[in-house]
Amino acid sequence: MGAKVAIAGVTGAVGQEFLNILEQRNFPMDKLVCLASERSVGKTITFKGNTYQVELLTENSFKGIDIALFSAGGQRSKDFAPAAAKAGAVVIDNSSAFRMDPEVPLIIPEVNPEMIKKHKGIIANPNCSTIIANVPIWPLHKANPIKRMIVSTYQAASGAGQSAMLELIEQAKEVLAGKPVTTKNLKYQLAFNLYCHDSKIGPNGYNEEEVKMVKETRKIFNCQSIAITATCVRVPVLRAHSESINLEFTDPITPDQVKDLLSTAPGVGIIDDREKNRFPMPAIDAAGKDDIYVGRIRQDESIPDNRGINLWVSGDQIRKGAALNAIQIAEKLL
Repeated sequence: MGAKVAIAGVTGAVGQEFLNILEQRNFPMDKLVCLASERSVGKTITFKGNTYQVELLTENSFKGIDIALFSAGGQRSKDFAPAAAKAGAVVIDNSSAFRMDPEVPLIIPEVNPEMIKKHKGIIANPNCSTIIANVPIWPLHKANPIKRMIVSTYQAASGAGQSAMLELIEQAKEVLAGKPVTTKNLKYQLAFNLYCHDSKIGPNGYNEEEVKMVKETRKIFNCQSIAITATCVRVPVLRAHSESINLEFTDPITPDQVKDLLSTAPGVGIIDDREKNRFPMPAIDAAGKDDIYVGRIRQDESIPDNRGINLWVSGDQIRKGAALNAIQIAEKLL
């Protein structure tokens, strides 16, 4: 018997990726319900050769559903996820709505799969930047606890949705044609430019994306003592986020030890060729792939006693940063 699956937000970039990954991984399911907002109702979705009609997402959409994959935005998750859970479905939510709720597990299957069974009907998928950082950092932290982590992100347009990806393409055409640049879904010109992640800035000067990385990492690692600071930036890349990560460890650690630990870590690939100056690239290496790629593995010589390491990572924001992580959780549930 396969699972009965509902996808809320099926017409968005992550919703479409849910479908791709469910098919690619041959996820065991015998029913699919496609849900979205009013503007998408009536559209058709093709999955495994069958055609499905998009239905309106309501509180009554989840009768008989086993797993509900949500990527419909934070407000819709707040509005409808509790109803889905009450109907008997396990919700795996891709928004920030429930991530910091102490009653809701925040899961990366390579890091804390043991927390899945503690769910009370809702499981939260972490922020994409958090996932992409944590998958390669966790095996290092297990071997040698991390005291401090400094992250600078280089986030693709995909993090702002399908409309932002299309707008980046249109902006690039406009710049190359010498035309004024149009901004609709993106806050500023992103083509041939970059800007501070445009989530809300708090009174301490940090934006919401940066705060998410700090709080979520501590919750996932079950370690409130890690000192974490982040700077999040949107860059003109279509999909796949990259991050520069600086780590200070409790004990000495060498780049070779880091490579050894990461060489067997699930969900991690290493691209680290100093001689050819070849390291992970979002468009060339990470886009469309499941693994998080790591390179530029080197000693931070500013930290005494060989306790510092610098890394560069790149991972597909739509896949492992969102849809794949959720489906891996669903596979563990089954």
